[in-house]
Amino acid sequence: MGKGIWVYAEHKNGKVKKVTYEMLGAARQLADQLAKEVAAVIIGKEVGELASALGEYGADKVYVLENDALAEYTTDGYTRALAGLALEHRPTAIFLGCTVQGRDLAAQVAQRLQTGLCTDCTKVELQDGQITLTRPVYAGKAFVQAISPEARPVMATIRPNVLPVPQPRAGRAAEVVRVDVEPGDIRQIIKEVVRQVSSRPELTEADIIVSGGRGMKSAENFKILEELADVLGAAVGASRAAVDAGYAPHSMQVGQTGKTVSPQLYIACGISGAIQHLAGMGSSKVIVAINKDPEANIFKVADYGIVGDLFEVVPLLTREFRKLLGKEKEC
Repeated sequence: MGKGIWVYAEHKNGKVKKVTYEMLGAARQLADQLAKEVAAVIIGKEVGELASALGEYGADKVYVLENDALAEYTTDGYTRALAGLALEHRPTAIFLGCTVQGRDLAAQVAQRLQTGLCTDCTKVELQDGQITLTRPVYAGKAFVQAISPEARPVMATIRPNVLPVPQPRAGRAAEVVRVDVEPGDIRQIIKEVVRQVSSRPELTEADIIVSGGRGMKSAENFKILEELADVLGAAVGASRAAVDAGYAPHSMQVGQTGKTVSPQLYIACGISGAIQHLAGMGSSKVIVAINKDPEANIFKVADYGIVGDLFEVVPLLTREFRKLLGKEKEC
């Protein structure tokens, strides 16, 4: 039957990723209905101090797997650690964030455990006693529900920003279980880690995203989007057309071949609305489109549309938001 609902606690630069807390909220609801415990699994080097926050967000137990060889993520090391723990304890379900790391790790662990994997899920619930997962198909045009009555553990990757973050209960402590782990031979060799320092939030976890498309015309013109993003505390994204044209790096690409995002507010500037782009941002709560072509496909999914020249509209929005938020530039 399985011993609990597990959440893989992904972390970066000493902080637990927001999607972890979102998954803990969903896991807590399932566990309460199934009368099971919620366990978080955190892997790395000197990551035990992150365990307390996981308890406040719903974890009953936190497995801390530490080893010097696990200081940086590697497919081999983390797969052996998580799969080995799961084989020992046999959880009912394991949830991982649908991030670059989560997608890589989930596939490897599912293979080791000889179970199925449902990816990019936007909803997790209990129906007729079965864990039911909802995911988009056909580039977001439809949704399917997946149920695995026999497969255990149920494994899924959860799209960031689609599940609510539960209210933390200050002082709620989880049982911390430290596990000695031997990662074995790791084939991947990390020679250098290059970190990009930015005051803006990470694209996949941002509540607000300002994105530019081919209509930006050049990389230099992305500065006007960056100014708006800095006022709103937003991340900056780009369409594949903008990336292919050399206006933005691939790390900023939103879409079917880029990153999937679900912010509270998505502002699309000079983006036509190709189906591949819509697949990556269609689940945004509110979509604002700015395009001088009134027939642009992006307006079909937008909650608010502005037909106009983005080089006139975006600076106006920036100035108005500065006034509204009290962030006027000092002379």
